[in-house]
Amino acid sequence: MGDEERNLVEILEEHNAIDIAKYINYVSAPQAGAVATFSGTTRDTFDGKTVVELRYEAYVPMAVRRIKDICSSARASWSLISIAVAHRLGPVAVGETSIFIAISSVHRADALDACKFVIDEIKASVPIWKKEVYANGEVWKENSEFLERRTELANPNGVICDSVEASWFC
Repeated sequence: MGDEERNLVEILEEHNAIDIAKYINYVSAPQAGAVATFSGTTRDTFDGKTVVELRYEAYVPMAVRRIKDICSSARASWSLISIAVAHRLGPVAVGETSIFIAISSVHRADALDACKFVIDEIKASVPIWKKEVYANGEVWKENSEFLERRTELANPNGVICDSVEASWFC
């Protein structure tokens, strides 16, 4: 395999369920002593409201590019064998998987730590938007990780300073 990064990143179009076995099989390897996974599923309530479904939209080319960057960052911090990330678009019913991450490594600590890093970074920085649909309405949701990142990046004048927007103010 050499220096080649073994990553699989997929943004699935509407009504395509995530095949969890596919991504676990992708990261499985004889040298892997650990496979850590994260499965984000639609829950049935939020703040006392009945959730009917979640709906996801994305800027797909940028989302894929950003997730690949996150995978590279994970590899720079931990010794990883393979990474697989899948995220659905469109409606996702209660109990169904919206995002799945599988990461393999020789030792469990690397896979577990990297898995948490990858989901946190995806929620903070990937252009995928979530709408919660309730029995009595709907609302676009901002991830708490995104809001925390905005606060971290803000300069004393309240301008967001990162490599993408308004960096000339910083």
